[in-house]
Amino acid sequence: MPEAGCDETGRGCLAGPVVAAAVILDSQKPIPLLNDSKKLTARQRESLFDIICQQAKAWAIAEVSVEEINRINILNASLLAMQQAVLKLTVVPGLLLIDGNRFPRWHIPHRCMVKGDARYQAIAAASILAKVYRDRLMLQLHQDYPHFQWDKNKGYPTRPHIEALLRQGITPHHRRKFVSKFFEPDLFGG
Repeated sequence: MPEAGCDETGRGCLAGPVVAAAVILDSQKPIPLLNDSKKLTARQRESLFDIICQQAKAWAIAEVSVEEINRINILNASLLAMQQAVLKLTVVPGLLLIDGNRFPRWHIPHRCMVKGDARYQAIAAASILAKVYRDRLMLQLHQDYPHFQWDKNKGYPTRPHIEALLRQGITPHHRRKFVSKFFEPDLFGG
């Protein structure tokens, strides 16, 4: 049974969904330059995204909405996104390689590894798919909310993003409970 790498992105953001990907690589089709998505340029990630989608045995991406994040919290939403990505795979994995230090007990055996995206190519591939997918999504949302600069910060709590929150207020794409931790209680009705 094949191994599936699994990773998520967007946990520390103030806005947007959390996104996870699962990838089963084809050992007969090695992909050069695969690495942790944070160690690659945007151009390299975009190029590798297409290559991974073409050459992997199976891949899937899942997202958990802001509403769900607000309801179940970001940790549970991240784990849920990873599970959903695995369930969407067209090939059933025998083992999950999880980037991080926890994953719930599940019907598929798994191994958790901190910084696994720098050690396992399948996890690196998943990190690239998740990051590129989420970045593209935040670029789309930026079109309607340019003052938050999501084209640059992708929803993370940068100074321009926080200043825009204070000026413009919260949007439907903001994680209310998470945003309220950065400000006075109930400033945004968190």
